[in-house]
Order: sequence, then structure tokens, then C-alpha cells
Amino acid sequence: MLLLNLTRIRTADDRFDHVYAADTFAEDRETFTVAAPVRLGFDIHKDKDIFRLVGRMQTTLEMPCGRCLEPFTTPVDATFDLRYQPRAEAPADAESEVQEDDFSAAFYDGDAIDLGQLMREQFYLAVPMKPLCADDCRGLCTQCGTNLNKGTCDCTNGWEDPRFAALKALREQSPREH
Repeated sequence: MLLLNLTRIRTADDRFDHVYAADTFAEDRETFTVAAPVRLGFDIHKDKDIFRLVGRMQTTLEMPCGRCLEPFTTPVDATFDLRYQPRAEAPADAESEVQEDDFSAAFYDGDAIDLGQLMREQFYLAVPMKPLCADDCRGLCTQCGTNLNKGTCDCTNGWEDPRFAALKALREQSPREH
């Protein structure tokens, strides 16, 4: 785990900068792969046992295109402003109303903040809903699977609604009027 030891923060304001190797995040290969070192830097503002982290994370992610399935890379330059408080202060009532501040609040256990979790959240927030290698990606042929960005195929793109097959047969049987 990548932890920020809170007992070492003795002043109200501090700074954290570190570069993590890409292979540190090998377990996140389901949706994407971290393809470059991760640069993490943030200012720490301490108010008793509440810590506010304001900073930036930069890296490159590799993921498959949503249309052609070819891998491509995308840069990530994410800023964040998160408030961490001890888990003991978390509201116990499941029916409590969500406040605006709750969207930027996170919790920590013991004397450490899990920076690995912070970075994984930023990775997932940076992944587009429909990742595309290019805006004009043509994707795969729906019949033979050929990558249409790299070549063409002889498949027909027409689709006929099977519900109209009987009408089509009637039309073909009837003599045509000119």
C-alpha cells in the first residue's frame, strides 16, 4: 500500500511530491494500464485531525478503444482537492442528507491516508466513458470483425428487418406496374 504517514506532518501546511513507477499499479489492468510513471504532488493543509490535500497527478494510461479494440494511450493531468477526516467521524446514520462538502470528503484509518486509493480514483475519473483511439475511428465490421481503420471487407452493411420479410415476399411476387 502507498501510504501517507500523518504522524510526520507537524505543521499546518506541508508539501508532498513523489514519482511512482508505472508497475506499482499492475493490479489495475482490467480497464486500463498505467503506461508511464505517475507524478503525484500536493499541498497538505492540516487542521487538527482533518487534512486537506490539494494537488495534481500526471501520467499516461493505455486502454483499448471502445470501437476497434486497439490499444491507445491518453495523457492524464488530474487536479484534486480532497478533505480527509478520521473514519470515526463518519456519519453513522445511513439516512443522513448528503451535503455539498461530502463530495470532496474522504476518510482515513489510523495515522495514514491511502495514496494508492487516491491515485486509482483519479485514474478512473480520467478514463472517458467511451474511450476512442480517434474521433473518426471506424471500429470493427459487425459481421467479420475486420478493423475498418486498417482495411476493408466484402461484407454487406445492409440489415433487413425480419418482421417485414412477408411483405417483401408479397412485393416480389406481385407484377410490377410501370
